[in-house]
Amino acid sequence: MNIVLHLFLGLFLLSCGGKKEKTGVQHTSTISKPSHAVWNVLVQRHVDETGLVNYAGFKKESAQLSGYLDYLAEHPPSQMWSKGDSLAYYINLYNATTVKLIVDNYPLASIKDIPNRWGKKWISVGGTKLSLNDIEHKILRNMDEPRIHFAINCASYSCPNLWNKAFVAEKIEQQLNQVALDFVNDPSKNRFENGKAQLSEIFKWYKKDFTKETSLLEYINQFLNNPISKDANIEYLDYDWSLNDAK
Repeated sequence: MNIVLHLFLGLFLLSCGGKKEKTGVQHTSTISKPSHAVWNVLVQRHVDETGLVNYAGFKKESAQLSGYLDYLAEHPPSQMWSKGDSLAYYINLYNATTVKLIVDNYPLASIKDIPNRWGKKWISVGGTKLSLNDIEHKILRNMDEPRIHFAINCASYSCPNLWNKAFVAEKIEQQLNQVALDFVNDPSKNRFENGKAQLSEIFKWYKKDFTKETSLLEYINQFLNNPISKDANIEYLDYDWSLNDAK
């Protein structure tokens, strides 16, 4: 069975009460939940409070970054994990592999300068190769948690900031709320004035993820410091794909 489908099934069974899967790949190391301490040290060292990334610094510590990704590969998620465990794993994996992708091609002006940057299957999870698209669209977006769009970083100025802490299961709710607050209230990402909402294109691309139970502006108002009318006019800001480099 394709590992992505297997992981979906594992999450589904977990949500249905932890029934055991009778078919598919079984991983011997999945019960052990990995630590994200190495990633936490790296982002605290190389990501500032505004989300700018010292890629030159990451490049000097590429061995530690590669070691963390190898470690995650050897500790793939299990259907026995909580949703928080899986969210933390895949958010950190996405962010760390994005940094690795930039470091391996650094210096460059934009992630878009890298061919097939999101479609290439090069990320190991339990012995199978996934792409960044697989992680975002086939795994994270299927976990019914739209705040992931504020947590994963695409190495560009208009992306949600790369957080300078690792996501961890025991704090995942608090952390996802914080990154949502940070992104929604960041005037470089979204602007609210004169009865108009100028939004990041993230809200256009993934609108259906945010509006399963409410309107888009009602969803945003949950995190907006000064809520705007749900009937406000909406425009979308141009997305800046320039590298979020601290240099």
